[in-house]
Amino acid sequence: MTDTTSSPRLAALRGAVVDIERHVSSLGWDSPVLVFSLVRTAAALAANPAIAAELPDGAAASAAQDPEHLLSVEQEGLPQADTLEELLAQLAWPAEVDGAAIVVERIVVPPEAETDMPRDPDAAVAYLEAHPDRQDVRIAVGVLRTGESWCALRSRNHDSDDAVAGAPDAVPGLVEALRATFG
Repeated sequence: MTDTTSSPRLAALRGAVVDIERHVSSLGWDSPVLVFSLVRTAAALAANPAIAAELPDGAAASAAQDPEHLLSVEQEGLPQADTLEELLAQLAWPAEVDGAAIVVERIVVPPEAETDMPRDPDAAVAYLEAHPDRQDVRIAVGVLRTGESWCALRSRNHDSDDAVAGAPDAVPGLVEALRATFG
């Protein structure tokens, strides 16, 4: 369980996850699963000063003021996987990576609607997609190697930056699965 009090490290993670979610939001809905590595910006700049030219505006200055500031790097060439669990089981990070983030979209229905959901996976997807109370939700989860986590959630019905909810453990199963990529 992550400490919910604000620390510089948690604040940096929260900022990175919110930035990632906003970036993915700019791509529109119905995006594939996206995975990001998280590295401390100051450490990345120290290892390779030339990347300063590639950083977003203000990132180098933020890193100079906050040693916990995080840089996100979208991962390309992800391994083939039929499920999110299979994908996460195939991920591992080198020591230089301080954390990871993942963005997924899911259909959410009220708990009582799940009692009538078919067991067949294809039928279950059709059932969820047709359910009148369905909510499409984008979930961005980030974890640090040191244990901190942050989740940002955006509903398609309330699709604005000021309506994004967040908490350290809003999606505990995904937090734990992403943490396991560092094990």
